Amino acid sequence: MKTKIYKLFLLSVIASFSFSCQDFEELNTDPNNPSSVPSNMLFGGAQKKAMDYVYDAWFSGRQCLVYSQYWGQRNYTEEDRYQIRESVNNSYFNVFYTLIKNFDRVITLNTDPETAAKMSAYGSNDNQIAAAKIMKVWLYSVMTDTWGNIPYFEAGKLTEGLYYPKYDDQQTIYAELIKELTEAANLIDESEPAFTGGDRIYSGDASQWKKFANSLKARLALHTSKVAGSKWKETIAEALASGVFESNDDVAAYHYGAAPEYSYYYEAWFVSGRNDFTITRPFVDILKGQRDTLNNKTHPWENTVDPRLAVYTTPRNNEYVGIPYGIPSGSMTSAYRNTAPNWYTTSPPITLAPDFPVPLMTYAEVQFIISEYKGYSKAEYEEGVAASLDYWAGLEGTSFDADEVADYLTTVSQNVNAEAVALQKYIDLYLNGTEAWTEIRRTGYPDQILKPGELSVGTLKFTTLSDTKDLIIARVKYPTNESTLNGASFDEAVSKLEDGTNNYYTPMFWDKRRTEGPHPVNK
Repeated sequence: MKTKIYKLFLLSVIASFSFSCQDFEELNTDPNNPSSVPSNMLFGGAQKKAMDYVYDAWFSGRQCLVYSQYWGQRNYTEEDRYQIRESVNNSYFNVFYTLIKNFDRVITLNTDPETAAKMSAYGSNDNQIAAAKIMKVWLYSVMTDTWGNIPYFEAGKLTEGLYYPKYDDQQTIYAELIKELTEAANLIDESEPAFTGGDRIYSGDASQWKKFANSLKARLALHTSKVAGSKWKETIAEALASGVFESNDDVAAYHYGAAPEYSYYYEAWFVSGRNDFTITRPFVDILKGQRDTLNNKTHPWENTVDPRLAVYTTPRNNEYVGIPYGIPSGSMTSAYRNTAPNWYTTSPPITLAPDFPVPLMTYAEVQFIISEYKGYSKAEYEEGVAASLDYWAGLEGTSFDADEVADYLTTVSQNVNAEAVALQKYIDLYLNGTEAWTEIRRTGYPDQILKPGELSVGTLKFTTLSDTKDLIIARVKYPTNESTLNGASFDEAVSKLEDGTNNYYTPMFWDKRRTEGPHPVNK
């Protein structure tokens, strides 16, 4: 963690470095250490670090992926049970804002008349601005859906004398993010490249950046679908009219490469030499079509094995079994660890590969969004399931058996409703724990994941170490550093939380589970 923060600090220093004295600059120019960075390199560096930090063994591995119950820890289960490490929480809050500032710098370089002409050598100015805005929106959405109200309008304005940024209302932030995506999509010139190099998501393809802007706009609009007075349908209609993902070729995924440019999921096991995580029993049971007899829970496609099971995990002793979720560290015995897969010795074929293309958003997700938008339409739902199967198999350079896929599609499409759409989206979102956690909070599905107090294995229950009002964690507490570095704004933000405390249970403005039932309906 410290190594990553140090590297990011260096990147930030390089990106913002400048001399105040022109004579001094002329006398001390080192061609091997440039005082300015081309916009495409700055964008590429910020893009990579954003992926490294969001999709890693900490923010994802010990937070979002365990909150979503895809992964569980094999040894120390405290984070699975909502005991956050304050040092980690502080670090990510700070790092994300540093990355936001770097995307802002790309925008400034392409708008400032003194630098814009030079930056146009690395791609269309407008397209660079648009792509940087889209990445900013994506990262801000992850941040606000993690902590709730956060600094937005006054963030990153230290040079303007704003040392203590106020926290903005999450609903206001959402409106601004959607506005930013609309402006970014409208700004893009599809006849020009976004970047001539450095872009590891779309290789500078402006058309695909536009589709990502609109698809992300549809995602954020859907997040608000349970909120009274929300104009989510109108917003999604706008996104569809402007153009969203049309196939798996449009998937927004960061393409890692060979060492040292490897995925940080790979790094967690094979570079850091750790064996902390494995797949959970609730998620394996979902993929196996197995009902939860301990908690008397049914499965909508009972006894139907999901073809993606063999892509997401590996068997042990010829059986697919997950680790018990949410039990105390002292109860996590070697018997449980030795039954669940050991990914350090037998890893999944692609998801822990060094060059795994980590998805920010898939075409399948877009189809599930459209299905829900249309009242849970069957056509888009089936297209989403088929696209997900094709995508995940395709990452291995193969395909699932055609008859197996046809049988699976027939079974899971017999009753297309809110649960079916939510559950298939959850399965497709594997390794995108940030969005999966959001969808669980928004819809209340899958029912098959464990709620606090439910049985995990034998007589052992999923017990939490922080109060969540008997639901899965609703938010992450504000970092403690904010209470000293930005005290007045921190205190005001905390006063707006439920009970006026910095807690784990205050819901996001779009999370209506406690007020409207476990599965709130769209408004």
